[in-house]
Amino acid sequence: WLASDNMHHQWLLLAACFWVIFMFMVASKFITLTFKDPDGYGAKQEPLILTAVTKVEEAHVPEEKHWPEEFQPTGKAFTGNLIRHPLVHMERLELLQNVCKDAALRNLSHTAVSKFVLDRIFVCDKHKILFCQTPKVGNTQWKKVLIVLNGAYSSIEEIPENIVHDHEKNGLPRLSSFSDSEIRKRLNLYFKFFIVRDPFERLISAFKDKFVHNPRFEPWYRHEIAPGIIRKYRKNRTETKGLQFEDFVRYLGDPNHRWLDVQFGDHIIHWVTYVELCAPCEITYSVIGHHETLEDDAPYILKAAGIDHLVSYPTIPPGITVYNKTKVERYFSGISKRDIRRLYARFEGDFKLFGYREPDFLLN
Repeated sequence: WLASDNMHHQWLLLAACFWVIFMFMVASKFITLTFKDPDGYGAKQEPLILTAVTKVEEAHVPEEKHWPEEFQPTGKAFTGNLIRHPLVHMERLELLQNVCKDAALRNLSHTAVSKFVLDRIFVCDKHKILFCQTPKVGNTQWKKVLIVLNGAYSSIEEIPENIVHDHEKNGLPRLSSFSDSEIRKRLNLYFKFFIVRDPFERLISAFKDKFVHNPRFEPWYRHEIAPGIIRKYRKNRTETKGLQFEDFVRYLGDPNHRWLDVQFGDHIIHWVTYVELCAPCEITYSVIGHHETLEDDAPYILKAAGIDHLVSYPTIPPGITVYNKTKVERYFSGISKRDIRRLYARFEGDFKLFGYREPDFLLN
């Protein structure tokens, strides 16, 4: 009888142990599902999420910003970022505000809200949206979105490619076309956004698009602008080949580049700084998208602007937005450190304002 009683107690003890283990596994699974990073970075990223929550609680978001109460998934790319994505965008705005306050960077982060800036900002009055154009970051597609919203065409697919950049026919007014009081009203009340990209990769894209491939058949880049840069900045005068990336870098990094910029006119929008284009420290933007995360940012912007039920951002080809570190290093490999440092000195404001790291090849 004693042996039977001991065995009964052993079974009860064993069952209790299994129950404790089972409950521990259920709890662990719940915690894992709750805090797992939606991008699959693993458990090591959990402190980053907690830190982000702390920062956002302390961050100041200006009152005129349009922040919807709920952020539901919009499209496949947005799924899984329900919690993380608003925090990312609020951290970007917080970083921007902090860098704008840095007196040491003031000359690189501040600019006047001039006609040049107002010419870059497109207006959608119907839905109270302002979009600042920053070339070489997918702006053509955003223009198509606004053209549809303004009612010129019923769908993106119907828009002829030659109409998108024809500002006389695409139905996209520039902010500069309004009176001063109307400009101020729109800047204060409208949803405002623009897109950025790693500054050096953007310069490579601009160089390839305008001086190598030139798909829009804009002859002035090769026949007028390129010769002007070569005359001033090519070291080896015996070379007869077209504009090289080294010439381009030397021109952009020259502190006296403006005398050529004036001759080139508004064509420089493809390579001037984001600061010069959009005045991010003077204009309070609602959202700043990143080209590298456009698959997530595009549907987020549409949702934040309250237009996701009206239009979708065109499909992004796989891999097109991924930062190509190897390509950047290859383009800069034959260029002197002095010229690269001068280039970085000009674009440092863009790197710091939008959270891009200084390139490794400058740190070595």
